[in-house]
Amino acid sequence: MSPASREPPKAPASVLIVMGVSGCGKSTIGTLLAGCLQWKFEDADRFHPAANIEKMRTGTPLTDEDRWPWLRAIAAFIDKMRGAGGHGVIACSALKRRYRDVMIGDRSDVRLVYLKGSEELISRRLAARHGHFMPRSLLHSQFVALEEPGPDETPITISVEPTPREIVAQILAILKAGLKTGSAGFTS
Repeated sequence: MSPASREPPKAPASVLIVMGVSGCGKSTIGTLLAGCLQWKFEDADRFHPAANIEKMRTGTPLTDEDRWPWLRAIAAFIDKMRGAGGHGVIACSALKRRYRDVMIGDRSDVRLVYLKGSEELISRRLAARHGHFMPRSLLHSQFVALEEPGPDETPITISVEPTPREIVAQILAILKAGLKTGSAGFTS
């Protein structure tokens, strides 16, 4: 099935990909969400080769060629988890549709949670963050590259303005509503 003709999922999610630009709260929300669901949490940054991390640390944006091995490693991890009957939450930028297609493809039980916020708000949050390899100077390039998920990707789209606990409560309510109706077609 091509990504453009992807049907809404027919099964509950077994993997949630929490996506968005750097500084939107992917790791924080992903960790809290995984804890509430009692699922495994994984940060996609750990799948980056050292060369990618060094490029970002020095303020050099990654190219698609840099990203393909990283995305394939994440997809392999998702397949391994699904194959073992596991459930997980993965924090991953997933900025472009073609990147999400590698990780999700025809996996109807892999769902997107898109953390959406303004560049101004997220820039302020990045300014307060310390010890991360991703510099604030690359934020604008992420917004330029961002292809927001379309309706056919059935994302859960959540504003990053509320507190992390409020955001997680909203995501859980959407998940519960989808499961309660027997459908995993989530609304934003």
